[in-house]
Amino acid sequence: MATTEVKREYGYTDLPGLMALMTGDEKHGPAATSTLDALWVLYDRVLRVTPERAADPARDRFLLSKGHGPMAYYAVLAAKGFLPVSWLPGFGTYDSPLGHHPDRVLVPGAEIGSGSLGHGLPIAVGTALGLRAQALHDPAVWVLVGDAELDEGSNHEAIAYAGPAGLDRLHTVVIDNSSATYALPGGIAARFEAAGWSAETVDGRDHEALYAAFSAPHPGRPRVVVAQVAPKSV
Repeated sequence: MATTEVKREYGYTDLPGLMALMTGDEKHGPAATSTLDALWVLYDRVLRVTPERAADPARDRFLLSKGHGPMAYYAVLAAKGFLPVSWLPGFGTYDSPLGHHPDRVLVPGAEIGSGSLGHGLPIAVGTALGLRAQALHDPAVWVLVGDAELDEGSNHEAIAYAGPAGLDRLHTVVIDNSSATYALPGGIAARFEAAGWSAETVDGRDHEALYAAFSAPHPGRPRVVVAQVAPKSV
């Protein structure tokens, strides 16, 4: 008698187990775990994108700029059905689509190839401009960056441009683990605010605080949420 395979649903508590399936050298574990809560809240409660809508022009776009140590990203994509859980144990191996940096050609749901830090925010600005030019005003563009990436000049140019351009469909999540070399405490949000962004700093492990910050209205301005997590150990 034929049987129907039941597709398992995964929740937040399953993510550590999914991440544990990925082994090997150069995992960048702290870089991965620092993003876990923000990624989960985005994919579980905010982003309007599903595996079935991955090519829909009306979908929200999520760009992972903090692409080194992508284990949390892969775990969340697997939990949400974008890629098979059976791929996870092959992470980083020669013939696996799940490399140490995500490849948009190989990873279902990935919008950009990333890992070379400093490029994601400029790409997100260009994506928001492209959607505006196509009169696609509903899709939101989200980009997740690390605080140390903001040392890159390309990001300062993107921040300075997006505010005056009124890119209100653009959202940036900065994972702040105190690894930036230039910023005083509170300086990250202030940098964005000075360029005309709506900005908020929250506990990067508090799901309700993250959700409230992600969903707050910001008419006419791009939005940045600085998610503070434990400082990076040296």
